[in-house]
Amino acid sequence: MKHPWVRWLPAAVVPVAIAAGAIIAPLAAGAADLPSKTPDDVLRLMAASETRSFSGTVEQTSHLGLPTLPSVSSGPGSSSDQSAASTLELLTADHTAKVYVDGPTRMRVQVLDQLAERDVIRNGTDVWLYQSKGEQVTHATVPARATGSAPDAAATTPSALAQRFLTAVSPSTSVTLGANTSVVGRDAYDLVLTPRTDATLVRSVSIAVDGTTGLPLRVTIDARGQSTPAFTAEFTSFSPSAPSASVFAFTPPPGAKVTEQSLGGGHKTHAATAHPKPSVSGTGWDAVVSLPAGSAPASLTSSPLYGELTTPVDGGRALSTALVSVLVTDDGRVFAGAVPVQTLQAAAAR
Repeated sequence: MKHPWVRWLPAAVVPVAIAAGAIIAPLAAGAADLPSKTPDDVLRLMAASETRSFSGTVEQTSHLGLPTLPSVSSGPGSSSDQSAASTLELLTADHTAKVYVDGPTRMRVQVLDQLAERDVIRNGTDVWLYQSKGEQVTHATVPARATGSAPDAAATTPSALAQRFLTAVSPSTSVTLGANTSVVGRDAYDLVLTPRTDATLVRSVSIAVDGTTGLPLRVTIDARGQSTPAFTAEFTSFSPSAPSASVFAFTPPPGAKVTEQSLGGGHKTHAATAHPKPSVSGTGWDAVVSLPAGSAPASLTSSPLYGELTTPVDGGRALSTALVSVLVTDDGRVFAGAVPVQTLQAAAAR
């Protein structure tokens, strides 16, 4: 089979878990008319899916408990803050995106902001990133035999999100089926992943799997102690037909500044090899990822954005959300995981 999902199909049971670091209000369940299946059957349905072309609209909703991102000055020295704020906003705010996929090398995602648009387009070996605000365009060419170096324009789809949760598996998760549901008028199975530990912030992950195509149509992540889903990505319109080839054609607007960027040339720079390697303690949902002393640069810890998003705790400062916590210690070590801040503090004290 062509999907990595075949790795999740042991001969007997199918215990599935997510490794820490993979970081969506379900629609009302309808009376979906689907054949009876087991969780193992649904995983096989996903693995056997031959759908490589589709399009639709994806709605992303986040309730992570983060403070409102501060407005970042456009003055000197604030470019890193602006970049970080833009990235956080894309991940944590509510968004609508138009998604078009035609095989592994033709993809387009249009994130529709208020009075603005952000596009990621891959058309063969050409990759374009476009922001209408400021008319910013970045172009890159995918090198021959590239292995994961190109941005995945479909990374925001429920299908890609589901894959992120299921590519690393262990027996630390209970896999069950909820009641059959309906997403954009399509009958779907509800595959539910529940951690077997109370030490994680994640209560459960629900994946609505299209009963016809085997594609995930919605991913919902619930956090412990929170009645509203912490993160949701779902199709609000969907077509399994191939999009028009014209969708993937892109020409920079007149007057736009185009920046050329290199993708995975295969040569490691000294800076790349000098980056500290993370270590992981534990496995599954409550694993903690850590970086050694000095990993948090002064440019990060001195930025206004860092001060706004983190709070002082014993031994450093912490960012706490409904699903993920990050601790930066006073000596520049970094700890992160889908666990409470107290767990990170305990790991830092060891």
